[in-house]
Amino acid sequence: MAAPKVAVVGAGVIGLSTALCITETCPSCSVTVLSDQFSPNTTSDVAAGMLIPHTYPGTPIRMQKQWFKETFTFLFAISNSAEASEAGIHLVSGWQVFKNAPKEELPFWSDVVLGFRPMSEAELQKFPQYRFGQAFTTLKCDCPPYLLWLEKRLKATGVQMYTRKVADLWELHSEYNIVVNCAGIGAHRLVGDKKLFPIRGQVLKVHAPWVKNFIRDGDGLTYIYPGIHRVTLGGTREKESWSLAPDPGTTKDIFDRCCSLEPSLWGAQDIKVKVGLRPSRQSVRLQREVLNQGGLKLLVVHNYGHGAGGFSVHRGTAKEAAHLVGECIASLQGSSSRAKL
Repeated sequence: MAAPKVAVVGAGVIGLSTALCITETCPSCSVTVLSDQFSPNTTSDVAAGMLIPHTYPGTPIRMQKQWFKETFTFLFAISNSAEASEAGIHLVSGWQVFKNAPKEELPFWSDVVLGFRPMSEAELQKFPQYRFGQAFTTLKCDCPPYLLWLEKRLKATGVQMYTRKVADLWELHSEYNIVVNCAGIGAHRLVGDKKLFPIRGQVLKVHAPWVKNFIRDGDGLTYIYPGIHRVTLGGTREKESWSLAPDPGTTKDIFDRCCSLEPSLWGAQDIKVKVGLRPSRQSVRLQREVLNQGGLKLLVVHNYGHGAGGFSVHRGTAKEAAHLVGECIASLQGSSSRAKL
């Protein structure tokens, strides 16, 4: 059969990395990325891009750890290359602090990040309201640079990218053999997934170049993540809120919370407010599906629903989605050879 045509719907970190993995594992494919939004207007552009995993209750921990490890290994190699600056990927050390010791002192990802250890009494003196803490070094992906780097890699391999709003996967049936759904929160409407819901996140991006270490409250609500040019201050987790309008009261609350963790932030300047809708569900939807309509079939691979943890597992889930695309291609080739018989 001719080279299979694959459409990837969505151009956030999940869509672009999935497209890249498809080109790596299925080089004979013709891959196109379709999205109504590209960087800097995606949810991924709002995210801090820190590699600190979020736990998915409906996904086995062993699988989550594998996704995280594959992602960390991939990004660690880039951080050690000449492309690190362009790709916006860098190592950052810091602290996760708790008012009460967590149930599990060693999270499942503790042996993937670098140098994970309990904080010393001397370190904890920096955080008088906290009684326990963990110190480690992890990776951060700055966006838009990382998304633009992924786009550049894709264009170099011949991937086409088009701004297009896809309202129904079926509209792609006549143009593509396989459709990969990486629509994020857009999958709520695109495929009618009622298990998918937004968790609204409001963050501040500030100029505070003296802040070099990340600081994260163990509850995950308050965090300070230094990037190459700006520091991300967060945040909120508002379930079922679809509002993309920044809330001034929330901005003040975030700033006050972060300043109580790191008082030097009172001197931060050029505060920009960003809002994104995390595409959340009990587990990432990573599966094949065959859609049937009027005797016609459309092969679909879903890869969405990463919630607050997309950056931490994006490469691992992209590799798995690309493997599922390979299975779809094998079934297409099997049916075309049967047709010849």
